[in-house]
Amino acid sequence: MSELIKHECGIAFIRLLKPLEYYRAKYGTSFYGVDKMYLLMEKQHNRGQDGAGIANIKLDTRPGMRYINRIRSVASSPIKDIFLRIYSEYQAIQSRNPDLLNDVNWLKENANFTGEVFLGHLRYGTFGDNSEHYLHPFIRHNNWKTRTLTVAGNFNLTNVDELFNNLIELGQHPIETSDTVTVLEKIGHFQDEQVNKIYSENKGLHSKKTMTDIIIDNLDVAEILRKSAKAWDGGYAMAGMLGHGDSFIFRDPSGIRPAYWYQDDEVVVAASERPVIQTAFNLRAEQIQEVKPGHALIIKKSGKTYQQQILEPLKRKSCSFERIYFSRGTDVDIYKERKALGEYLVPKVLKSLDYNIQETVFSYIPNTASVAFRGLAQGLEKYCNRIKRDRILQLSNPTVQEIEDILNKKPRIEKVTVKDVKMRTFITQDNQRDDLVAHVYDITYGSIRRGVDNLVVLDDSIVRGTTLKQSILRILDRLGPLKILVVSSAPQIRYPDCYGIDMAKLNDFIAFQAAIALIKDKKMESLINEVYIKALAQLKKPKEDQINVVKEIYRPFTAEQISLKISELLRPKSINAEVEIIYQSIEDLHSAVPNDKGDWYFTGDYPTPGGNRVVNQSFVNYIEGNNRRAY
Repeated sequence: MSELIKHECGIAFIRLLKPLEYYRAKYGTSFYGVDKMYLLMEKQHNRGQDGAGIANIKLDTRPGMRYINRIRSVASSPIKDIFLRIYSEYQAIQSRNPDLLNDVNWLKENANFTGEVFLGHLRYGTFGDNSEHYLHPFIRHNNWKTRTLTVAGNFNLTNVDELFNNLIELGQHPIETSDTVTVLEKIGHFQDEQVNKIYSENKGLHSKKTMTDIIIDNLDVAEILRKSAKAWDGGYAMAGMLGHGDSFIFRDPSGIRPAYWYQDDEVVVAASERPVIQTAFNLRAEQIQEVKPGHALIIKKSGKTYQQQILEPLKRKSCSFERIYFSRGTDVDIYKERKALGEYLVPKVLKSLDYNIQETVFSYIPNTASVAFRGLAQGLEKYCNRIKRDRILQLSNPTVQEIEDILNKKPRIEKVTVKDVKMRTFITQDNQRDDLVAHVYDITYGSIRRGVDNLVVLDDSIVRGTTLKQSILRILDRLGPLKILVVSSAPQIRYPDCYGIDMAKLNDFIAFQAAIALIKDKKMESLINEVYIKALAQLKKPKEDQINVVKEIYRPFTAEQISLKISELLRPKSINAEVEIIYQSIEDLHSAVPNDKGDWYFTGDYPTPGGNRVVNQSFVNYIEGNNRRAY
């Protein structure tokens, strides 16, 4: 994606199943868990530009000993900062007495992050600022281990206000309305309730000293989650650790947010992306499982691990944007899907070029679009091979030159743009971005024949289009192409996302702007007011009864008409080249990504009732000039 947009949060989890001495003996390190957590988090660093955090629980610690450690960082390189701080303690121990690094029992009692259960988080914030206060993991402290709770997740809930009021009705006094705090307190409430129940049932039958073990043995994590989550509306993949050592990874009923896990006799590991587990533990893709939608992977203190249904699974609507852009393209399935997305665009590209391959240069921007571009290039090569085959078959007595001329027909692929990575972090501040964005990309001069060639540039997706208009199209025009064709491997983004991606306001979307412009061009402004009145009426209903009335804004127009208007809106007046923008179709998206059909930002078909409420509120905000998110 050539423009700045918030991404997805990420989670990483490890539970060591063997005694710590085992890892020391087999792997030659007392810090096996920390080392693996560093790999899991660093390999997901694309999910954590705002900050990161890690927590660790030590099992079976003696009273008076600290059993939870946590570090969070909002440094410019937060993962690096966290682990430098962790490893610096070990280096200090080594400088005092190197032999202590081999004594895992001493380390467990005296050094931080030397326990058995680890939970890491990488944050892209959609709530609050970027201070450490908003970073996961969050901890709900209590002197009873069984009442202590640590939570981190990749999620947004659409009904936080409703859940906040539920907490008040339960007698709580939450100090914040964020969805993370709400989730933490909701789970914590039912955790406390179950601890109290077990305690009451066993009071008088056991000593108070042994009561903790009785509670640990009988605590039902699935039931706690079931009661906590029954009213949640949103997309989530969250992980939690109870103070005594029980832990869980829990996924929403539609499977909106991703979560993967692996277990052997040494570890249980979970993460937001499959290839990071493969890399960290040298595994094959088929060895790793998905957490099923509506299920929780539960790891008891004893090490017993199982998946259990928490909520009734709904129609699978796992986020296709994860596959198009956010997740690492090194996943075997995502790699194939991104290539397919590129190849499906070939017919549209050829038609736009009037099949003029010889006078066209093909490229991509940014680097994350390289896999889809490879699919586009392979599709173009297949087309050229068909043409070459047919022409050769038509020749009765060909000369060598005739055959060579035919064989030389192939797509011309060049690296036309180069992103200046050194400037990326510097320009992420909104107040500086507009002034500097024009310098983020450099161009390869001489890669295009001025006044002769067309230029095709593939992008992952085009959301706002601001970088295209302010920077990329102006830069590309310096090369002198006759036509610039920008191709998006994703369909038009028309509706807000309220489940994790920071795409919250309708007017941010160039597709929405184009639809409004078309309505005004055709003197249909009354439609805008009609939809506004309908949206207000919808918002008076319970969220379960609402429908997405914003679809009516797009209904009068075809996708091609909207794309043409987008091309008109994004073409800078100062450039010479013709500009056309082409988007992936919904049908081809589903063909390329068959198992992840969450497409609400493209189609408006939200998987939860809260999504319809959010889009209606977002339209009301747009009409009323309220520049704020709708959830």
